Amino acid sequence: MRALLSIPLMLLTACNQGPTLERLGGPTMGSSYSIQYVREPGGPAPTQVQAAVESILHDIDQHYSTYRGDSTVSQFNQLPANQCMALPADMLELVALGQHLAELSDGAYDLTVEPLLDLWGFGPQARHEQVPGPQALAQARQRVGYRHLRIDGQALCKDAPVQLDFNSIAAGHAVDLIAERLQAMGVASFVAEATGELKAVGRKPDGSSWRIALELPREDRQIARQIIAVNGLGVSTSGDYRHYFEENGRRYSHTFDARLGRPVDHDLAAVTVLDASALQADGYSTLLLILGPERGWDFAVAHGLAAVLVTRADGGFVSRATPAFEQAVKGE
Repeated sequence: MRALLSIPLMLLTACNQGPTLERLGGPTMGSSYSIQYVREPGGPAPTQVQAAVESILHDIDQHYSTYRGDSTVSQFNQLPANQCMALPADMLELVALGQHLAELSDGAYDLTVEPLLDLWGFGPQARHEQVPGPQALAQARQRVGYRHLRIDGQALCKDAPVQLDFNSIAAGHAVDLIAERLQAMGVASFVAEATGELKAVGRKPDGSSWRIALELPREDRQIARQIIAVNGLGVSTSGDYRHYFEENGRRYSHTFDARLGRPVDHDLAAVTVLDASALQADGYSTLLLILGPERGWDFAVAHGLAAVLVTRADGGFVSRATPAFEQAVKGE
């Protein structure tokens, strides 16, 4: 008799459980990922969510990692000039976005910067960080240029031995895919983050907004310069303060102006972009960082981007938010 009574008691206990906030994470893309999500009664367990997320991240690594010789992008990069290779549809979409950003920036943003990254010491084939000589730089620049790429149906073709690097948009793409998977699993409220790119949707169990801290560009420690409420938006920050080297008193960051064949040289330290697509936010934050404080600001305003540009000035930093950013933050 006691066993029979225990069944409805267990069901009653389960029904009384409200939403819970679950957290999980792990390594990915040489960095890490983290997920916070609101689990409703009967919703997917953290182990299920983690398996789904890590499946997506595994696929991203297999397609986009230039540190894997067997990845799809590495196979394309190994092709000689005047060759084509069939690519998955999502890779072609990312190439198309990269080509679009290259056109918009007159070639400053360019997915074919891999030879330059290696030459300066930031890429997978790099020996050490260094300022290259003019002859080596001229040779590398012959293998860079978005106009050497052409999409032909489901294939990508090259008319020069160019090499692709998707690091400026792959993480944002991963975040969008994770967000789609979580929503398909019935998760309505979450923050999905990979290597610093993130997307926040819905609200916490108590009904409050997800709040995201935007960092001040400091190498020594993390300092929040602004905390914003986010719902339904991707957030991407690009900066010159994490991956760089110094030589003869000058700083050389891993952000390249492909037209010049060298790291950017201006006072724009960081850019944050908000967009419904984490992929778009990722690409545009890099583009604005390349363009610099004046041209980046003019571009952001002209294209209605929700962006904050943080510029070095007099030993400190000055933040400047576009009208679209102010509107996006108020609209939460």
